[in-house]
Amino acid sequence: MSPAAELKDLPRADLVGRYEHLLDTPPPKGLSTPLLRRIVAFETQAVEHGGLGLRLRKQLRSIADADGSVSPTTHLRSDARLVREWNGVTHVVDRVGNGFSYRGKTYRSLSAIAKEITGVKWSGPRFFGLKGAA
Repeated sequence: MSPAAELKDLPRADLVGRYEHLLDTPPPKGLSTPLLRRIVAFETQAVEHGGLGLRLRKQLRSIADADGSVSPTTHLRSDARLVREWNGVTHVVDRVGNGFSYRGKTYRSLSAIAKEITGVKWSGPRFFGLKGAA
C-alpha cells in the first residue's frame, strides 16, 4: 500500500503527529489537511526510498537561506537544458562540453546566446534565470 493510500483516512491529529515525527517540527499554522496529508506522504516516501541527495539538499538549503536565487557558482551539468520564453518565442539551450548549443550553433557563453536572442547585451545566467530575476 502506498503512503498516500495509507494516510487517506487518518484523522488530522494523527497526520500532525506523523508530520512532527518526520520533520522534527510542528506543521505551519493554517496548513490544510489535504496538504498536510500530501507532505506526510512525500516525507514518508523520502525516508523509505532515500529522499533527495545530500548535494541537492544543501543547494536547496543555501537557496532558501539566501534571497531565493541560485548562487553564481552553480554549475550546469553537461546534459542540462535551459528553456526561456522571450517575446512569445520559446528558446531552448543545451549544455554541451565546454559550451552551449542553441539553434544548431555552439556558443562559449550564455551571455552570447542572450545577446543573440534579444539583440542587446545581457548577463546570460541572469537572462536564463540562474541568478536574480531576468
